[in-house]
Amino acid sequence: MSSEHQHWAYVWIPILGGFMWFSTLLSMLITWLATGRPHYVSMDGSIAYISDIGADILKPLFIAGCAITAVCFFLSLCVERGLRHVGRLMPHMRTRERIFGYLAIFGSFVGGCGLILLSIFDTKRHASLHRVFLLVFMLGVAISALFTVIEFRWLSRDFRDVRTLKMAYLAKAIIATILILLAFAFGVALYKSINVGAVLEWTISFGFTLYLLTFFFDLRQSKGVQRGELSAEKFTTRARPHDDRLTTRQV
Repeated sequence: MSSEHQHWAYVWIPILGGFMWFSTLLSMLITWLATGRPHYVSMDGSIAYISDIGADILKPLFIAGCAITAVCFFLSLCVERGLRHVGRLMPHMRTRERIFGYLAIFGSFVGGCGLILLSIFDTKRHASLHRVFLLVFMLGVAISALFTVIEFRWLSRDFRDVRTLKMAYLAKAIIATILILLAFAFGVALYKSINVGAVLEWTISFGFTLYLLTFFFDLRQSKGVQRGELSAEKFTTRARPHDDRLTTRQV
C-alpha cells in the first residue's frame, strides 16, 4: 500500500471508537424514551442515568460499546505516538513532549479500564464499585486530555508554520476544557440535583465523541508522508534570544 493511502489503516480507529460510543449512547437513550421512560430499580430521579439503562436489558450492548470505545481511545494515542516516532507525523523535539505523550497514553489506559469495569460492575448490583470505576474513568480521561493538550501546545510552538498543529491543539483544548468543567458540575449535581446530574452525564458522554474524533484529524496528517520523512533528525533547532522557546527549520 502506498503512503498516500496508508493513513486509512489508522484513521478508522478513532472513527470506530467515536461511532461505537455515540451509537451505544443513542441506542440506550432511544430505548429508554421509546419504552415510556421506565423507572429502573437503580434510579433515584425521574431521568435515567446511562448506568441505569446499562444495568438493565441493554447491559450486553453497554459492555460491548464501552469495551470497543476504551480500546479505540487507547490505540488512537498509541498509534499517534508511533507515527511521530517513525517520522510520519511532526516529531517531538524535546524529551518533555515525549513524556507528556506517554503520560497521555497512560491516562487513556487507566480511563479505558475504568470504562470497561464500570460497565461490568453496574450500578444496580455493584453500586459502590460502579462509582469507583466511574471516577477512575473520568480521572483517566481528564489526565490523558490534559497531557495531550500540553503535548500539542509544545508541538505547535515548535512548528509555528504548521497550521494543522495549532488547530489540533485548540480543538482538543476547547473540548477538553468544556468536558472537564462539566464533569466538575456533574460531581456537584450528584449530591445536589439528581436530574441535573443525569442531563450533565448525557451531555458529557456525547461530548466525549467529539474528543475521540479529534484523533481522526491527527492521524490523517500522515497521509502521503513516507516513513522517516518528518523525523526529528531532519529538523534543526535554535533558541531565541531571551526566550526559551524553540523555532525549527527543516534541513
